[in-house]
Amino acid sequence: MNLKSLIANPLGHGAAPLGNMFRNVPEAEVQATIDAAWANGVRYYDTAPFYGAGLSETRLGNALVGRPRDEYVLSTKIGRIILDELEDPAARELGEKSGLFEHGNRNRIVNDYSADATLRSIEDSLRRLKTDRLDIVWIHDIAQDFYGDEWLSHFETARTGAFRVLSRLREEGVIKAWGLGVNRVEPVELTLDLDEPKPDGFLLAGRYSLLDHDRALQRVMPQAIEQGVGIVVGGPYSSGVTVGGEHFEYQKANATVLAKLERIRAVARAHDVDVKAAALQFALAHPAVVSVIPGSTRPAHANEDLAALSQVIPMAFWNDLRQQGLINALAPVPTA
Repeated sequence: MNLKSLIANPLGHGAAPLGNMFRNVPEAEVQATIDAAWANGVRYYDTAPFYGAGLSETRLGNALVGRPRDEYVLSTKIGRIILDELEDPAARELGEKSGLFEHGNRNRIVNDYSADATLRSIEDSLRRLKTDRLDIVWIHDIAQDFYGDEWLSHFETARTGAFRVLSRLREEGVIKAWGLGVNRVEPVELTLDLDEPKPDGFLLAGRYSLLDHDRALQRVMPQAIEQGVGIVVGGPYSSGVTVGGEHFEYQKANATVLAKLERIRAVARAHDVDVKAAALQFALAHPAVVSVIPGSTRPAHANEDLAALSQVIPMAFWNDLRQQGLINALAPVPTA
């Protein structure tokens, strides 16, 4: 299915922070954030089992209960199975949820991109989300947790497992679309080169942002346009560092990133431009992009996201970024 026709509003909501990303988020704040997003016209919500070991899905499901199901688009992900077994606290401190989702549920998570695991993951997600259907299913982080070329064997498992199951479910009308939800470009490039099965699009997190977009511009974006698949941009604020946070790529931002960001901020100050507005509008300016999904657990941030889309940014701002080498000269930019 054409993602652009499915996701009508270019501004969606990324629900990773609802899984207690980096901090313990009060339940009332979760509900208030989703209420604010809904009031601002947001009708696309994305989550995943990995976010807080099911916590984000459960909270999003609770927050959307009572909303007319036909009025919003819902996506989640497969590739990680949430077990009933709890983690050993000592192992948790060393594991992948340390720092990122250390305040989430304590359930163990296993990677599994097989056909059976895909079906099980969908059933589990439907239960946590309190819904009878999913609109989009993304195959999650297929290259994220593996070293070197090890991810290629997991990609092959997904190609013969998850890819085929999701294609069948799309053909049967159980889901409307599927694709990869990743923060590396390599699996997207490989998928675009396949003859079959063909996805409807990709959720590309952090790889088409104001701070980092060069690699995606080379192959992913042109091929996406050529093949008619849509790109949903996740992580438009690069884990938060672009808008005043400490993290880039889910880790504390290093000096190189901070130095580049400060140069961007200096240009923004010179033109009286909000960097948040620049980040959102930059991502949406590419014709391959159908939606951008910033994540938040604060109602005020949801309101700021909406306002950022309407700020008029002078072309002189983008020209200065180009001249200083802060954005790729080939990257499309908004027209004032």
